[in-house]
Amino acid sequence: MNPLYWLEPWEPSPTVVIVMLVAAVLFARGARKAKVSFARQLSFWFGLGALYVVLHTRLDYFFEHEFFMHRAQHLVLHHLGPFFIALSYPGAALRAGIPFNWRQRFVRPALQTRYVRMTLDVLLHPVVAVVLFVGLIYFWLLSPIHFVAMIDWRLYRVMNWSMAIDGLMFWWLVLDPRPAPPARLSPGRRILIVIAAIPPQILLGAFIFFSTHELYPVYSICGRAFTWLSPMRDQQIGGLLLWIPGSMMSVIGALIALRHWMRLSARGRLRNERTARPGAGARPGTAPSAAQPRSAHGTR
Repeated sequence: MNPLYWLEPWEPSPTVVIVMLVAAVLFARGARKAKVSFARQLSFWFGLGALYVVLHTRLDYFFEHEFFMHRAQHLVLHHLGPFFIALSYPGAALRAGIPFNWRQRFVRPALQTRYVRMTLDVLLHPVVAVVLFVGLIYFWLLSPIHFVAMIDWRLYRVMNWSMAIDGLMFWWLVLDPRPAPPARLSPGRRILIVIAAIPPQILLGAFIFFSTHELYPVYSICGRAFTWLSPMRDQQIGGLLLWIPGSMMSVIGALIALRHWMRLSARGRLRNERTARPGAGARPGTAPSAAQPRSAHGTR
C-alpha cells in the first residue's frame, strides 16, 4: 500500500488546511528574522505536524471507531502537539512572520481592544486555565455528550478544536521561559497549575479503566475498526492512555517549569518579579509570546 494513502484526509476540512498553512507560513517567514534555534524549530514543526496528522489524515477513521484510538487522538491534540509547539516558544517568530503593516493596522489594535483583553485575562487566569484543561476532558467524556459528539460531525470537530486550542493556551502558560512580567505567571505558579491538573486526570483514567460496564456504546453501535478487540479491553486501554501518558506529560511540564525557575533564579531574573509593577513590560491583552520578542532569545 502506498504510504501516502494514510496522509489522505478521511473527512476533508478546509479549516484545518488553512489554519495549518497560515501557522506554517508565518513561522517559516519569522524564524529567520527572529533567529529561532534549530531545536526550537524542530519542536514547532513536530508539534504542528502531530496536530495535522490527528486532524486531517485517514487515521481519523480509527479515531472515530475505537475508543482507545480516540483517546490517543486527544492525547496528541490536548497534550503532545500543543506541548511541543509551546516548548518552541514560537510567539516571536509568528509575530515576525506577519507583515509589519498588518501588525500595525490590524493585529495590535485588535489585541488592544477591551473585549480581547478581558477575554484573555479570563481564559489565561491560572484557576480558569486548570479548570478548562481538566474540565474539557471530563466534559467530552460524559457518556451522553460523547455519544452525540461521535455521531455529529459538526460537534465532533468542535470537540477536537476545543481540545487543541485549550491545550495551546495551557501549555503556553506553563512553558513560558520568562520571568513575570512580561510572562503572565511566575515560575512557581506555573508549576502549581500543572501539578493541580494531574490528580483529576488520574482519577478519570482510573475510573474508566476499572469500570465494570461499557461506558461508551457508540463505538459498538457504529462499528469498531478492530473487531478482534473486545469493547471492555478497548475501554481499558483508553483509560490507561488518559491515566498514565496524560499524567506523565503534566509531570514533564512541571519539571520544565521548575528548570525555568532555577535558571531564572540563578541569573537573578526573579528579582524583577518582586520589584516590577504588575502588568509592566506587557500590554494587558497581549499574548505572552508577542509582548517581548527579544526576551525570548535572552532567556533560552
